[in-house]
Amino acid sequence: MKITKIMLTGEKKSIKYWLADDRPREKLRLKGPESLSHSELLAILLQNGTLNKSALDLAKEILQLGKNNLNDLGKLSIKELTKIKGIGEAKAITIVAAMELGRRRQAAGFIEKPYVTDSTSMANYLQVILKDYALEVFIVLYLNQANKVNHTEVISKGGITGTVADTRVILKKALEEDAVSIVLCHNHPSGRLKPSRADEVLTQKIKEAAKYFDIRVLDHIIVSEEGYYSFADEGLL
Repeated sequence: MKITKIMLTGEKKSIKYWLADDRPREKLRLKGPESLSHSELLAILLQNGTLNKSALDLAKEILQLGKNNLNDLGKLSIKELTKIKGIGEAKAITIVAAMELGRRRQAAGFIEKPYVTDSTSMANYLQVILKDYALEVFIVLYLNQANKVNHTEVISKGGITGTVADTRVILKKALEEDAVSIVLCHNHPSGRLKPSRADEVLTQKIKEAAKYFDIRVLDHIIVSEEGYYSFADEGLL
């Protein structure tokens, strides 16, 4: 008696039944990672799908949740990703980890440069660090005598409209890092670049306090996806 295997719905969806050229892993091995779409690369991270969805189907849903934009995808939290049926915590963590590696790789390009030369180079670096934060974050760059960034410190994380920066914490870290100058920075998730009165007061407060330790405040930079604002360029330091 001949037995015919009945393929389940989930098996039909499984990537292992696709032609070799259509499987993301095989395609990457044969043609290189640059030949894959965003969804195909995500599917490799996911490894497998569900009974009714392939890994590629899930990957497309994830991209849609991120508005088909990798920058927006990088801002999604584990909780937000797990709202997609078929994405558990393990898969969500894998995606978040991959996006963070990408961000760090981009930021590493600046760190390898020996010197900070102008507000543009600082802003480019800071935008990479802060672009995925949905809330306001205050960070400080600690520089040595040659204007090389020795250390980058997140001082505080706040709400959508503001955060608090403690002058004592900033200067304590400067002394620990043997910094001779610092660059202040925070983001505006709203996209608005103009500094508030509170931003101006805080900047002057830190600048005056730093003088007692012979530490210079080179700039205070506000960044958003729209661009950046430099206190130094605008004559406010």
